[in-house]
Amino acid sequence: MMRQDSNDDAEDVSLFDAEDETTRKSKKSKIRHPLASFFHLFFRVSAILVYLLCEILSSSFIACMVTIILLLSCDFWTVKNITGRLLVGLRWWNQVDDDGRSHWIFEARKPSTASSDSESRIFWLGLVICPFIWVIFIFSTLLSFKIKWLAVVIMGVVLQCANLYGYVKCKVGNKSNLKSMATNYFGRQFFRQAAKEEGS
Repeated sequence: MMRQDSNDDAEDVSLFDAEDETTRKSKKSKIRHPLASFFHLFFRVSAILVYLLCEILSSSFIACMVTIILLLSCDFWTVKNITGRLLVGLRWWNQVDDDGRSHWIFEARKPSTASSDSESRIFWLGLVICPFIWVIFIFSTLLSFKIKWLAVVIMGVVLQCANLYGYVKCKVGNKSNLKSMATNYFGRQFFRQAAKEEGS
């Protein structure tokens, strides 16, 4: 399904032609794309580790900064262009039309072609946890008065949150989908709670 931010028209498109055959199989907890799963976490965790250990590894601020920014850039590109498509069937990008107007396009694989539970869990946990770690680094940088690191940490937050926003937008779609998803979630929770109380 293709979602466009500008007019919220939805149409079915076949995004993953070659993968449709393999993804129609039942959901399993087996990891079908181990290399993509590895690199989804590798660049993220490496950037965080280099940031934490940079003063031990090297005395050069410039070398550490360049290494961290390269790792963050590799992570952004890998998650946006490869792992999002392979692990959860989502992708997003910006397209400029002939009139020069910019359109953000958010695509999602059809629900019938769901991905593996393990791959989905790896993708979303990595996508959500790492931006929070970089936000914590912002506060620690400010509180420890290491202002020279602030640009690097802000770059980490921006790149990580950009991917998070893009994939959440792919997953939930427009605001009405977000509202209905929240309503359905709380309705199910209320129903489960009522069923537990009734069963007791």
